[in-house]
Amino acid sequence: MNISDMMKQAKQVQEKMATLQEELAGKMVTGTAGGGMVTATMNGRGELVGLAIEKDIVSPDDVQMLQDLIVAAVNDGARKAGELGKGEMAKLTGGMKIPGLS
Repeated sequence: MNISDMMKQAKQVQEKMATLQEELAGKMVTGTAGGGMVTATMNGRGELVGLAIEKDIVSPDDVQMLQDLIVAAVNDGARKAGELGKGEMAKLTGGMKIPGLS
């Protein structure tokens, strides 16, 4: 393989990565905590796009619990978004471990 072919392949991978990033922005995952009382919706890029809190869990006397549930739901969503991204990246790379991409 010559340098020109390698450069073409690198450009193709770069273009596929850009497309993958766009696709991940449109895919959603949901993280939950408190038995579904707090739900965090995140896109495949790990950005928080929605947060739902059941009114029954809101208590001015226990703000700390609500804060903990929000953090847990967001972390659950972030973990799921990361798994989604890794899965999509594996499809792109054919399962090869490429430094900086996986």
